Amino acid sequence: MTIQKFDTIIIGGGNGGFGVSSVLAEAGHKIAFIEEREFGGVCPNRGCTPKKILVAAAQALDHIERATDHGITVGKATLDWAALIERKNGMIGFIPGAMKGVAEKRGTVFEGRAEFTGTNTVRVGEAELEADNIIIATGSVPRPLPIPGAEHLITSDEVLSDTVQPEEVVFIGGGVVALEFGHVYARAGSKVTILEVMPQLLPRMDSDLVGKLVEESERVGITIHTGVSVNEIVDLDGRVEVQFEKGGQAQKVTADRAVNGAGRVANTEGLNLEAAGINVDRGRINVTESLQSTENKAIWVVGDALVGAPQLSPVATYEGQIVGRNIRDGGSESPNYDALPSGVYAVPALATVGLTEAEAAEKFSNLKVTTNDMTGWFSGKSYNENVAWAKVLIDEDGDRVVGAHLIGHNADDLIHVFSLAMQHGIPASALQSSAYAYPSFSSDVKNLL
Repeated sequence: MTIQKFDTIIIGGGNGGFGVSSVLAEAGHKIAFIEEREFGGVCPNRGCTPKKILVAAAQALDHIERATDHGITVGKATLDWAALIERKNGMIGFIPGAMKGVAEKRGTVFEGRAEFTGTNTVRVGEAELEADNIIIATGSVPRPLPIPGAEHLITSDEVLSDTVQPEEVVFIGGGVVALEFGHVYARAGSKVTILEVMPQLLPRMDSDLVGKLVEESERVGITIHTGVSVNEIVDLDGRVEVQFEKGGQAQKVTADRAVNGAGRVANTEGLNLEAAGINVDRGRINVTESLQSTENKAIWVVGDALVGAPQLSPVATYEGQIVGRNIRDGGSESPNYDALPSGVYAVPALATVGLTEAEAAEKFSNLKVTTNDMTGWFSGKSYNENVAWAKVLIDEDGDRVVGAHLIGHNADDLIHVFSLAMQHGIPASALQSSAYAYPSFSSDVKNLL
């Protein structure tokens, strides 16, 4: 069989792979793209983009709920779930074809599952490919749960495709999936339960911030149990029963759907990485700071296939562009995640950047912590916000923001003010003294410092 030779092989047609190709295609590299599912990857097809369409509907329901406070009389709002899913499908249906078209402009496209056959060779279907550089940008898959009856769980894929709104839903795991889809379901009228093994939902985030989201989640009817152990999931002829233990007491909850909300893990199974001389430890491929394999210098890893890096689509693009430049220039650039913002698109949204208070307290001896509840401020009262809260962390010796944590108050946009300040070294005092359009949520920045 003839081996087709390329400069670079990119395994995965998502943001990470496109980040690499954006640099190398412009540099004239001969590129092979391999994708086994839809081009674009999880985010635009089965993740952040379609999810945001559902979240927008939940936000509309929230606005209607508070309309009477603005003197607007409305009747009870109901959501046609099937129509919402149809709208979602109509909005994202063009994406795989469009992204495949971009890939075809940048290189040669192969569709199927990639499998390493050597240190720098890959098989996909009947094709044998060879390259000096091979990018693993295979994304992530829902974390498998070692629970009896786990086969009865659905994932976010099914949540986004199911045209029937369940009356009752239980999430196993209190991460981003549970909070975002939980708020959509709850505000649409479903009964929602979240079961989390850790003492806190979203355990990597600032505890005070998460506490505000928990309060609002419970206000809209979401039942939350933390510190639980899920023992079994039982099929009840179309419904499910989740048996769990909390505080030494056996409990159970029944629902129409049980959703795996325990996060995602690197999608590296089945790549036959052993043939490439790479040992995989629980999905982890060991890489250098510049994202190159420590065992095979021909291989690079970007996006959710990296273990330990933030699993965010803009981060995958960022990492991909870094790897592209390293290949093009022979460099050793490495990613810096210190000032990358992230959001949890519940209703209201939560957003964060930088260190938590606990992390900052260990690192800085002269740490200023400011917390504010903005529901009583003019901006918060104007929109009758149920939740509007912020915590900003400042290293006073360096006059710099080292962390910011917000919920409500346009948090998912406002967080970028703090992120830009951190990325570009804008002093905290400069943020405070700057002029902002008023009245706006952004004009409150100077009062949050």
